[in-house]
Parts: sequence; C-alpha cells; structure tokens
Amino acid sequence: MIFDPGAIKDLFLSVVKRAKRKYAFGIENFCIMGNHFHLVIVPGKGVSLSAVMQWILSVFAMAYNRIFGYSGHVWGERFFSRILSGFRDLLAVFAYIDDNPVRANLVEDRRAWMFGGLWHSRTGCRDLVEDAPPWTLLSFPERSRLLLTS
Repeated sequence: MIFDPGAIKDLFLSVVKRAKRKYAFGIENFCIMGNHFHLVIVPGKGVSLSAVMQWILSVFAMAYNRIFGYSGHVWGERFFSRILSGFRDLLAVFAYIDDNPVRANLVEDRRAWMFGGLWHSRTGCRDLVEDAPPWTLLSFPERSRLLLTS
C-alpha cells in the first residue's frame, strides 16, 4: 500500500503538479488509490508520455525513499499505458476511474474521494485536472460544481 497514508497521496499529487509545470500535458481524470493510480493524460504536441511518466515515477520514488529511509526501487513494474480507442472507450475509462474507490469500499459515493479527478472537478480545483469539457458534464453531470450541495 505505497500510497498510504493520505500524506503520501498528497506527495504524489504534488509531484504530478510539478511535472505539469515541467512538461506540456493535461490530465482529464485521475484516481490515487492505496496501491496504484490511474491518470488519463493528454500529452502536448511533441511531448513524450514515457518521459512524463519516467519523471513523475522517479521524482516520487526519490522523495518516498527519502521520507521512509529506503533505497532502491519503489515501483514493481513499468507503468501501463494505452491509447483510448474512441469516445465510448473514454467514457468507460472515466467511469472506471471514478468508481475505483467505491469498488475498493473506501467511500460509498465516488464524489467523496478527495484523491480523484471527480472531487477536483466538483470543487473547482484546477491545479491537476483540466476544465471539464462539455461532453464530460453531459456524460457525468456529477462533475458539475453546481451540484456540490446534492
């Protein structure tokens, strides 16, 4: 459970924020769990996803090892990535990511998971996720900040 406690999730998110300042890429959605994470990344023109992920994973590993007094590898394997094959695939991935904490019995309502793109979208936190495109609000109305009280 590499990302427990929550402070380590915050550390990971701070590394991702630094990466966004270093590389041109956007994050459409994300979820940080106890033992893994999901990121839907849109690399900018000429930006290598592998370079972005290598930087994120190595910078996080160095900070993690420093905090816990460890040395060596933090990650068990190389990151997995794939190109989303279309709009239907994108919708399925968004739902899968948003529902991850519910499936893991960490929250009852996916809107309550603070370490995910849904929570960030709803609270107006734009340091990680991009502004929600209109299709997102049509497909996932709970992403709207107008529904915070529901």
